Amino acid sequence: MEQEIKILVLVNGDLIITQIEEVAALDIGDPNCKMISPYRIEGEEMSPYLSNVTDDIEIMICSDKILTLVEPHKSLVDSYLKLATA
Repeated sequence: MEQEIKILVLVNGDLIITQIEEVAALDIGDPNCKMISPYRIEGEEMSPYLSNVTDDIEIMICSDKILTLVEPHKSLVDSYLKLATA
């Protein structure tokens, strides 16, 4: 299965680069997106998302917390893959 790597712009302003999968929510308001190996983009730096509170590499999120999704530049994907697969 081909990796779908996107940049998520969250409603709180965070920029996240991640593999993302849509999942079925059981109830309205349940998380319906799975971020796999998410990294927060801060200027030129990337750091594991929520690494100060968890070692999880799969993090669920509700789509209503995502403002938009965009295709990352190839250079960002290359940098992300080096970090995420290390």
